Amino acid sequence: MDIATHPIVFYMFGLPIKDTVVMTWIMMGIIIITMLLIRRFKPGLLEILLEFILDLIRDVLYEDNLIPYLPLLGSLFIFILFANILSVVPGLKSPTSDINTTLALGLIVFFAVHFFGIRKKGFWGYITTFSSPIYLFPLEIVGQLSRTLSLTIRLFGNIVSSDLIVAIVFSLIPVIAPIPLIALSLIIGVLQAYVFTILASLYIASAVEINIEEAQIKEVKKLQKMTP
Repeated sequence: MDIATHPIVFYMFGLPIKDTVVMTWIMMGIIIITMLLIRRFKPGLLEILLEFILDLIRDVLYEDNLIPYLPLLGSLFIFILFANILSVVPGLKSPTSDINTTLALGLIVFFAVHFFGIRKKGFWGYITTFSSPIYLFPLEIVGQLSRTLSLTIRLFGNIVSSDLIVAIVFSLIPVIAPIPLIALSLIIGVLQAYVFTILASLYIASAVEINIEEAQIKEVKKLQKMTP
């Protein structure tokens, strides 16, 4: 299977469906079946997974209530984890080896950051964090876009390079030598899912954090409202 290219497999309602989409559907089926089996036979593992993800984002997001962020960040971690390691199954390819997939994940984080920031601080309060002073506003926009591009390229590059190395070695020495490389590919896949989730949490944390001055102003306003 050619890792570097993503051919069209078939058309649906006139739209081209590439192998990346098919692999994503297969991966989603694997995730659903895996979670159903765990829930049926080892429900304690789901609690362990939940606590792991909570601990993962708790170290970055200093929020009293992490539940609003859990669906997004937990889904990102599980999706990227399974997507990265799917290529170890013979005949399958990692969806994250397609830059369109990693770009979509980066854009999800991009919009989620601003969504959580606006919800936390209000639209005007959030916008002013980009324009203080006003001449830094264009640089802040460039920074927001560049880190989205960084998320995209980092995940894509690491997964493609890992899969290519395994494929090349397997074609040269198809029996024993690829086994350590497959293990290395699994480690890289898990690590990249971890790094992506951490970075997404950091970006959200930077959007929702309230500095000391803002907190003091809000506290004063709250006391003024309570004072007759």
